[in-house]
Amino acid sequence: MDYAELEARLIDIRRQLHQFPELSLEEYETTKRIKEWLTEKNIVIKRTTLKTGVFADIKGKYDSPKVAIRADIDALPIEEETNLPYASKVKGKMHACGHDFHTAALIGAAYLLQKSKDTLPGSIRLLFQPAEESGGGAELVKADEQLKDIDYIIGLHNKPDLPVGTIGLKNGAMMAAVDRFIVEINGKGSHAALPHAGHDPIVASAHLITAIQTIVSRNVSPLEGAVISITRIVGGNTWNVIPNKVTLEGTIRTFSNSIRQEVKKRFELVVQQTSLAFGQQAKVHWYPGPPALINDLKVNQSLHRTAEKQLLTVIDPEPSMGGEDFSHYLEDIRGAFVFFGTNGTEDWHHPKFTIDELALMPAAKFLYESAKDLLKLTNKKDIGGDRK
Repeated sequence: MDYAELEARLIDIRRQLHQFPELSLEEYETTKRIKEWLTEKNIVIKRTTLKTGVFADIKGKYDSPKVAIRADIDALPIEEETNLPYASKVKGKMHACGHDFHTAALIGAAYLLQKSKDTLPGSIRLLFQPAEESGGGAELVKADEQLKDIDYIIGLHNKPDLPVGTIGLKNGAMMAAVDRFIVEINGKGSHAALPHAGHDPIVASAHLITAIQTIVSRNVSPLEGAVISITRIVGGNTWNVIPNKVTLEGTIRTFSNSIRQEVKKRFELVVQQTSLAFGQQAKVHWYPGPPALINDLKVNQSLHRTAEKQLLTVIDPEPSMGGEDFSHYLEDIRGAFVFFGTNGTEDWHHPKFTIDELALMPAAKFLYESAKDLLKLTNKKDIGGDRK
């Protein structure tokens, strides 16, 4: 299969996936298709206890070192509005984050690696991970011990605002830690004409929302990054009754664990003290998401050299406040995550999200070459220094 044939095949694979998107932990048909595409090239599928997701090995001349390459495979509950001839055929579901692109690119890299397996100075593990959008997929993969013997790991994410041929390589923190919260403000309801007879949770919530914003502006250094957003407010049922309760929901995004903990501590304090000042009882429910995605410095340098050899335009991208559960892998394994330009019309999670399919082969080739270059670092000392 020459370059043009492989490119056409990857475009076809990506379009098949795009037409039949599946949500987190529902990727049964996607899993079946990936297995079929891999077994066509005699790539060995690993056993797993997970119901969705595919894990496979390409064994070179030696068992180790082992490099893992990860792609996520799930879609989003979004109604597609692209009017493409291969648009989603599943109502209310869409590959609006480009995971179909990631999957097709990894399949392309797998085909190239399998073709050259006899020359590989180590082995490759392919991770087609389920449930990235729900935030739990990476932890499931770790619990399934698919990464137990991995030395290095790499992954990529399409970036619609970058042109094809451009790659974003970031030293250190690249994507934010994600925390979700629900705050219950319990007051005492009353007639709207008699507010003094109760403890109004709506007024308390209004003050609380304003006070919360001072956590970042007055407790986090301007040189650090943090965001607190209130995204949902629920309270009251009619125009002339002050309710007993108001619920607030939102998210906190941070780039370092120390700031993450400090912001959460201040958040709890502001919620409790502000609520108390208005005669309310407050309760905070936390739903921790993935930690900040922090690239290993030396692995990132290796990817930089690979990108330059491929004549890709390398940029230092702005960190993203979006979350990515690839960060769970980087807690245990040296690795890095990159942004790959796809020249899209809209950003992630938009119903008109698209990618330029001319980015598929460069992405597949980058994953292929990057994995080979990392395999050459057979001694961890070669990659140098402490993890950053």
